[in-house]
Amino acid sequence: MPLTRDEDIKALLAGARTIAMVGASDRPSRPSYGVMAFLQRHGYRVIPVNPQITGEHVHGEFVFRDLHQLGDPIDIVDIFRRPEAAGEAVDEAIAVGAKAVWMQLGVVNHDAAARAEAAGLQVVMDRCPAIDIPRLGVPPVGGTA
Repeated sequence: MPLTRDEDIKALLAGARTIAMVGASDRPSRPSYGVMAFLQRHGYRVIPVNPQITGEHVHGEFVFRDLHQLGDPIDIVDIFRRPEAAGEAVDEAIAVGAKAVWMQLGVVNHDAAARAEAAGLQVVMDRCPAIDIPRLGVPPVGGTA
């Protein structure tokens, strides 16, 4: 069952430091571009993942092809993909030992969510951290409440 209680979502966001954004875009008109900038301003390290723009930079971060290329532990994998494509990102998140997967607004994939939960990952679905962080009063990373 994906996290739905505010206190659980707040705890996940407050405990995270590194977020891998699958489907990150270098186009300012795309929602992922703005959400990545918001998360960085809030103090998270956001690592963009997008095979179409691998090797480029978005908001100062190198864009990776897939989660397997990352050497750093990942707290949350934020998924900006169509619901039917989210399963692949979830399977990669499981394989690399991420702690949680976050499927963005409009991204609902119950099968992928069930696989993630069975592997011990926390799951958030059909929500946006850029909305939930201010709504829940999540303090900046490294900041105080």
